[in-house]
Amino acid sequence: MLLRVIGIETSCDETGVAVYDSECGLMAHRLHSQMRLHAAYGGVVPELASRDHIRRLPSLLKEALVESRMSMSDVHGVAYTAGPGLIGALLAGASFGRSLAMSCDIPAIALHHMEAHLLAVMLEDNKPQFPFVALLVSGGHTMLVFVERVGNYRILGETLDDAVGEAFDKTAKLLGLAYPGGPLLAELAKSGDPHRFDFPRPMTDRSGLDFSFSGLKTYTMNTLYSNTGNGSLHADIACAFQAAVVDTLIIKCRRSLKQTGLNQLVVAGGVGANTMLRERLDEMAHKDGAAVFYPRKEFCTDNGAMIAYAGYLRCQAGQVESLKISARARWPMDEITALD
Repeated sequence: MLLRVIGIETSCDETGVAVYDSECGLMAHRLHSQMRLHAAYGGVVPELASRDHIRRLPSLLKEALVESRMSMSDVHGVAYTAGPGLIGALLAGASFGRSLAMSCDIPAIALHHMEAHLLAVMLEDNKPQFPFVALLVSGGHTMLVFVERVGNYRILGETLDDAVGEAFDKTAKLLGLAYPGGPLLAELAKSGDPHRFDFPRPMTDRSGLDFSFSGLKTYTMNTLYSNTGNGSLHADIACAFQAAVVDTLIIKCRRSLKQTGLNQLVVAGGVGANTMLRERLDEMAHKDGAAVFYPRKEFCTDNGAMIAYAGYLRCQAGQVESLKISARARWPMDEITALD
């Protein structure tokens, strides 16, 4: 049965709108980044983010419909991010999406942001089969998830403090890099001496799959303040920091595959676009006889395409929201409803 779903993403500082068609796949996706808006403040300002989402959504929706050569009368459902994220930003998208669905008398589907990230890989030609392990690494989340099927998730391990993306951004700020600093730190690390500093790999000397990056951030700060007078200092520190993070993720991913007996790993979220992480994961997979799957880099960061696809799956399964407009700043993945 033909099914066309609009996806709306407004969980933080990027506004995304996309259209997914059950027969033709992704028809259109539009994205507006608020990076310049928040750069002057060194981080996301929630109130500014919410207002900008409201300003951008109507035009992005129009652009997506024009690109896909559709009107709202051709659409069968509207999916939107309902959590987790910044509550004001979430409510901006939820209000727009739920109202749009109500005005067109079509189903509305409220989605979990991290489930959509996890499923973004299914938009690619090279995709895994269920079950698999997923490494979700973003500005707000770091976790390893056993994915039995859509909606059936078991957390294997997660961060006890800072998420990987958050640690990258905070360390970049410490090194004097502009916001958002994660990609800039990764670029700076390319010119660093990989042998000058040897940073710790947190929580890898004990069993378990949880993460912790706050101590690594403190170690980085102490290294910076105790070493001066060398022009390459910042690049060398960035190199050591990134290597420590990547090694930690590799160790935990390998451990999770061994514990579950699976040989498929999906990597999703903004940090999943990190070049060094991808190269090292591919090396690990080659050695261990495993396979690693990634969304294209533009679908690693927040986007409407992943929402449209996840919304299509849930709309197909009959999920429909009530008229109540709600969002959740915190939403554990084990509370997601499994599809029948």
